[in-house]
Amino acid sequence: MAVYRRSRRQRFALVVLILTSITVVTLDFRGDGAVGSLRSGLRDVFAPAQAVVARVFSPVTGAFGGISRYRGLRSENERLRRELDTAKAEALKGADASRERRLLLALGGLDFAGEIRSIPARVVGYAPSNFAVTIEINKGIGHRLAVGMPVVTEAGLVGRITEASWDRSTVLLLTDPASAVGVRLATSGEVGVVKGAGQRRLLPLDLIPVEAELKPGDAVVTSGLDGGLFPPAVPVGRVVMAKVEPGALAQEATIEPTVDFARLELVKVLLWTPRP
Repeated sequence: MAVYRRSRRQRFALVVLILTSITVVTLDFRGDGAVGSLRSGLRDVFAPAQAVVARVFSPVTGAFGGISRYRGLRSENERLRRELDTAKAEALKGADASRERRLLLALGGLDFAGEIRSIPARVVGYAPSNFAVTIEINKGIGHRLAVGMPVVTEAGLVGRITEASWDRSTVLLLTDPASAVGVRLATSGEVGVVKGAGQRRLLPLDLIPVEAELKPGDAVVTSGLDGGLFPPAVPVGRVVMAKVEPGALAQEATIEPTVDFARLELVKVLLWTPRP
């Protein structure tokens, strides 16, 4: 009970002090100079209490301020992160567009195509299998393409169209096991046949006479003698290896295609109609 009475006395004293302070402020506002000394005394009396209140509430105020600043910093960080992601995406798009422009410029000057007109196309599908190695391009008969037309890049021969719809075409690649292209050695003029080998990078070069001069690095181009399937002088590859086995009627040779079939993106279809 003693504690309860002490607590009530303290609250009563605090109320009296607050009312007295209000009275003094009111009198001072009215200009009564008689309360000057009383006001100074009361200031001294309340100073310790004010200091205690300031110490008690200062951390709370600081905490609310810190929370507000933290939220502001988090919001700013999120905004900066979004801007950085956007900038990265724009940089990647710019780099890809620049690379594509270079590819288109390279496709624009096909010296080996001569006067043959061509249509650019994008590779939209790749279907390697044990039975066929093909790509799908985003142009078809609606763009004047037709079955049998050769497909090339700036590096050389890719293959030929075997199926065509209005806006899609299937291209049988040079590497397909069913592919066979008549070729000519650029140095000696000897003719032979390059056959597809599926997923293997090197392709066999057949029917080169044993007496023909054949060495690594020799360029191999289309001969134009394979029933008119391909125009002449389109790059096909370069000789990697050649040897003559005892008693053989032809050299055993392989070539590496000039086209990187693993990185096909943009191609050109030559508007070439195979001759009968």
